[in-house]
Amino acid sequence: MARAKKATEAPTDPLDAMLARLQLSGIRDQLDSLLDEAARANLSARETLILLCEREIARKDHRRIEMALKLAHFPAVKQLAGFDFEAQPSIDPKQIRDLAASRWIANGENVLLLGPPGVGKTHLSIALGREAILAGYTVQFTTATTLVAGLAKAHGERRLDEKLLALSKPKLLIVDELGYLPLEPDAAHLFFQLVSRRYEAGAMLITSNRSVAEWGMVFADPVVATAIPRPALAPQPRADHPRRWLPAPRQAKERPHQAARR
Repeated sequence: MARAKKATEAPTDPLDAMLARLQLSGIRDQLDSLLDEAARANLSARETLILLCEREIARKDHRRIEMALKLAHFPAVKQLAGFDFEAQPSIDPKQIRDLAASRWIANGENVLLLGPPGVGKTHLSIALGREAILAGYTVQFTTATTLVAGLAKAHGERRLDEKLLALSKPKLLIVDELGYLPLEPDAAHLFFQLVSRRYEAGAMLITSNRSVAEWGMVFADPVVATAIPRPALAPQPRADHPRRWLPAPRQAKERPHQAARR
């Protein structure tokens, strides 16, 4: 009976098996339709091969981006196209587009977005994180409160090194809302350890409603507050890239936009 059943099974398509082995699922799943498309367009063998490769790359890119967006843990879907620059005329769209190119991530640089609530810091941080994913970088988003709570828990469970290692892996780590609540001294030291671990290993984007001069209140330790900006924001800013402050909506015409990159 077993032999008879085996004999009636449809023969395996060797091309399908080879495409599966090469993990070319995009080509395998659409092979017939792609070959028909190539025939209708009278494509040469080389042009057909280009078409197949383009569709495979597109499939892989789509899946990579989809997975990366899930792993980033963005709290909402935000894009630069949806940011109202007219409501914040002091924000320079050209500077934001420059950040969206993600060269600062490739260089291991860091960005500070500083300003009062309501100016769009979180929107911009998510949008820039999304652009980084589209450029091929891994991204993780977290609020400062969630971050330090996770570090404190890991420290209590003697898993701090493991936690720090995990947070060091993304090429871009976004820490939102630093300064909305002051940190306990122990939490401040844990945050400092994270910053030190990521120094020159990956980029960071931090949003805060406090200027760096006020971080002594945020970290409840002037020594830690003084030390954190240096590794977090190194290299030091050039004259053409000063620390910037995002003005409140009512102050948009009164104070120049400031977005920090170091």
